[in-house]
Amino acid sequence: MRIRDVMSGNVIAIGPEETVSVAARSLSRHNIGSLPVCTADGKLRGMLTDRDIVLRSVASNEDAGQQTVREIMTRRLVTVSPEDGLAQAAGLMAKERVRRLPVVSGGKLVGMVTTKDLLQAPGMTMEAIRALEGISSGIRRTEG
Repeated sequence: MRIRDVMSGNVIAIGPEETVSVAARSLSRHNIGSLPVCTADGKLRGMLTDRDIVLRSVASNEDAGQQTVREIMTRRLVTVSPEDGLAQAAGLMAKERVRRLPVVSGGKLVGMVTTKDLLQAPGMTMEAIRALEGISSGIRRTEG
């Protein structure tokens, strides 16, 4: 199986020039913890998490109605391709300690894949499942 077989293609994203308060309302309204930050043509530029908002806006006493998503988004992107294998994505999630990965093709966001998507996929290998186990607990598994 490939990422394209399990990813969600219906992704809620936000533009880099939107305000942090708009982003926070979107996270709340959709009951999600992160938003891909994309330009109008669909190019992925960053990720914004509820944690980014708390640490880079609220804790810094910034005005969320004036501060832009671009100012606080995470710019270091970890992505997968729709053609990547599930075990490859699981290994990347474990290594980077992330629960979701943007799926990018040609520089544009085409979906999202989560640990839940991978764990529910038929034929997921035990090796990949073990790689994902440590993400939630914060424990990094090592071979030994």
